[in-house]
Amino acid sequence: MTGEAGSGVPWAVLGAGSWGTALAIQLARSGRPTRLWGRDAALVSTMARERRNVRYLPEAQFPETLSVTSDLDAALDGAVDVLIVVPSHAFRGLLSEVARRIGPEARIAWATKGFELESGKLPHQVAREILGVERPIAVLSGPTFAREVGAGLPTALTVASPDAAFATALAREISSTQLRAYTSSDIVGVEVGGAVKNVLAVGAGLSDGLGFGANTRVALITRGLAEMMRLGVALGAQRETFMGLAGLGDLVLTCTDNQSRNRRFGLLLAAGKSAEEALREIGQVVEGYAAAKAVHSVAQRENVSMPICEGIYGVLYENRPAQEVVRGLMTRPIKAETD
Repeated sequence: MTGEAGSGVPWAVLGAGSWGTALAIQLARSGRPTRLWGRDAALVSTMARERRNVRYLPEAQFPETLSVTSDLDAALDGAVDVLIVVPSHAFRGLLSEVARRIGPEARIAWATKGFELESGKLPHQVAREILGVERPIAVLSGPTFAREVGAGLPTALTVASPDAAFATALAREISSTQLRAYTSSDIVGVEVGGAVKNVLAVGAGLSDGLGFGANTRVALITRGLAEMMRLGVALGAQRETFMGLAGLGDLVLTCTDNQSRNRRFGLLLAAGKSAEEALREIGQVVEGYAAAKAVHSVAQRENVSMPICEGIYGVLYENRPAQEVVRGLMTRPIKAETD
């Protein structure tokens, strides 16, 4: 990175939700000044006073090297490395604000997951559109829950970038005795994995909530992985990426642990809540809800068969009963597993 760990060159982490806060804490643990930015001035003021994110990550105390601000200009002042951690629907708008404020030396990374709903573009495509092709870019993804990263529990994730030097430097910067980062050049595969796994996690929550059992859950995960892989390869990803942390790893994590908002959303739907009621009860963005619509659109555009994701889309947007969807999946024509 520009500036060694512990140097005076600050990180700017934009997005003060649970994951943005956890990543800011992780970066600040190295001793390098880190600024965490959030739009909610009242929340930021409370965070500054309490030295923790009382709303989204209350258990994790801030290191001394972490400061917080609701002023985007102040957050970006002098920062060479910028990490964006906002939901996919807010990514383009914030990136456009950042682009007007940064110098030519700045490098941009993000932990945003999901296709842009309106365009069907992946985050790196949106970034290239706004930032141009010369700016170093990278994405962080993988099987991680914010609470565990904030608590310093052992974690692994993937840093993907077409710029190998940037990927390696970012991986070194974020790694510690508690977190190990691996690098990848397959930014498409890592981003597709991060988008599709959220949809499948909603399905896993629905399945478990309806009492379909462990056999159904593992079938959903395994065949869902095949769907993720088909879509990724159609978009130019490398097949082997989906067998790693950002594919299989993130999929299993999100489908099997109730720290996942997407899985909890599915469980609430299975309990009879409407989508609006379930979203309100969770109280944070559930990426899988919008991702189901985006993945449906991209799969149709690319003519990729994704029957499980289509079934989840049907439950969420076409009022199809989940039992009917499962029955339809089980009675599809017999085919080879590798098709």
